[in-house]
Amino acid sequence: MTTEDHRDATPADGGGRLLAVSDLHISYQENRDLVEKLQPGHPEDWLIVAGDVAEHSASIEWALGLLAERFARVIWAPGNHELWTHPEDAVQLRGVARYEHLVELCRRLGVLTPEDPYPVWTGAGGPVRVAPLFLLYDYSFRAPGTTTKEESLAAAYESGIVCADERMLHPDPYPDRDSWCRDRVRLTEERLAACDPSVPLVLVNHYPLVRTPTEILWYPEFAQWCGTELTADWHLRFPVATMIYGHLHIPRRTVYDGVPFEEVSLGYPREWRKRGLPDPLLREVFPGA
Repeated sequence: MTTEDHRDATPADGGGRLLAVSDLHISYQENRDLVEKLQPGHPEDWLIVAGDVAEHSASIEWALGLLAERFARVIWAPGNHELWTHPEDAVQLRGVARYEHLVELCRRLGVLTPEDPYPVWTGAGGPVRVAPLFLLYDYSFRAPGTTTKEESLAAAYESGIVCADERMLHPDPYPDRDSWCRDRVRLTEERLAACDPSVPLVLVNHYPLVRTPTEILWYPEFAQWCGTELTADWHLRFPVATMIYGHLHIPRRTVYDGVPFEEVSLGYPREWRKRGLPDPLLREVFPGA
């Protein structure tokens, strides 16, 4: 696929589609150029953005604003990069305050967030309720051979595979990221349990809800920054039609217990140059393949 080929073909029935992408990382000019060319194939297309748009608030606003102008609805779940307090960002808020700032930014743009009512898609295959989640991670996807968070982190530092979150993703006012994660899991679990079970769910989170997708990482130590064991049975406990995630930069479709898991990452230019761009870049995730 060339950089000119990012208008998805109009669906055969002429209706809108539920599309998804993640890990746009527009701090790289090549990725920013791709985002500038993204267009819906139908006026009623919805777009899910599963985190890691950018690190700087102004860039996040530019990208989500552009997409909100083009797509009938944009739904965003935060990635770790949006939550960084980057030293070069004009907005130096940390932790919960930064997340709340991003939620308000999205609301100004008309973009739905994990703090808004979950919208119901009534297009092809619907109705389904699209639930963007913000859950973080709690270091429970531990490095091989370790049994505690401390041992797992020590193994990562010894190997030199340490996520930049340790320097730039602050948990304020929580004492640590895992405490913030546990609170987000509790709040989200309560909210999902209150949803009408007769309407299937499309769950959207930056991280996969189960650990299995991380097992093909080149560096297994990195898995501890990729989710939490607390969500391992959510695709079974709740009426989940599809689970959408990113973060791993390994775009693919897998199935666990009969539930499709769709990783919809673009990733860094050095990654997609090597393997080729996802085709299509905006994946139809429901009803899906």
